[in-house]
Formats: sequence, C-alpha cells, structure tokens
Amino acid sequence: MSTRRHGRIRLPEEELSWRFSRSSGPGGQHVNTSDTRAEVRWSLASSTILDDDEKDRATQRLRSRLTSDGVLAVASSRYRSQHRNREAARVRLEELVTEAVAPVAKRKPTRKSRAADQRRLDAKRRRSDLKRSRRMQP
Repeated sequence: MSTRRHGRIRLPEEELSWRFSRSSGPGGQHVNTSDTRAEVRWSLASSTILDDDEKDRATQRLRSRLTSDGVLAVASSRYRSQHRNREAARVRLEELVTEAVAPVAKRKPTRKSRAADQRRLDAKRRRSDLKRSRRMQP
C-alpha cells in the first residue's frame, strides 16, 4: 500500500507539516538571523500511506518517539541552509518509518556444527587440566 522508492517509504508532502526556527549549529552570524533549523512532523494515526498492520507495527516500535496524539517529529540543524536541513529531516523521517514498518524477520533455526561443539569441549578439557595441574599434591 505504501509508496516505496529504493526500498524507502516516500511520505506524501501533503501529510507532512514543517516548522523552521533558528539553528544552533554552524554558520557564524548567519545562523543568528536565519531560520535554518527544519522540523518535520507527520501524523502516524491519520496517515493514508500505511495499512493497519504497518500502522500497528510503527506505533509499537516508535512509541518512545511519538507524541501523545500520535505525531512523529524529526528535526535537523546540521547544515547552514534550510533546504539541506529540510531534506535531511525528511530522509531521516522516512528512514525511521521504513525501519518501523518492516515485518519481523522469522529466525531460521540453526545448529552448531559438530566441530564447533568439539572445539568447545576440548577448550574446557584443557582448562580443567590446567587447573588440575595447579593443585597441591598430598
């Protein structure tokens, strides 16, 4: 159901809300006068891009980052320009959502090899022999 591009979910622009403020990052005097920090907010609960299963997984996995009304916010002030911060925040938001909606990978049961088990037992035996050789003989 979701729009994906290069494996990453692309959130539609109409579902995002932006806020810009003064940045504390690099930029000297420029940073004191420009609103270069970008914060993007996306409502997980009212999103149309995810199906119900994906919303449930995302809500569970992002619960510590969601606000009380189900909004996920990501900010970026890494760059001097608002445009680059805006793009960085959007990419980070889409990465978070993509990771959160990914289905749980089933664990494929594996067994230790016989050789690995034998190496473990040999190491235990050597350690035991070493400790036995340190004991005082009566």
